[in-house]
Amino acid sequence: MTQIAIKRLKDFPQGKFEVTVRGNTVTKHQVTLKQEYYDNLTAGAVSAEEFVETSFEFLLAREPNTSILSEFGLRVISNYFPVYEQEMKSKYQSS
Repeated sequence: MTQIAIKRLKDFPQGKFEVTVRGNTVTKHQVTLKQEYYDNLTAGAVSAEEFVETSFEFLLAREPNTSILSEFGLRVISNYFPVYEQEMKSKYQSS
């Protein structure tokens, strides 16, 4: 079973997080999340940490943790997986 641990390194407006993914191989990733992007996709429905975790769950459903970039901005996910933003909006703004 894969475990995801999120540690906030820097607060908004340019949030930075360290993500540790424990699966067959342990990987560490540093991701950035701008507040504007977070607000646009979640409408503040969840914490930034939960959003980062959900974003990694999205990635892990599509590729192994060893294929995920070691450092990136969450916005770049939609370059690889165009459905990402719509799925996040649907998940968090469905009410």
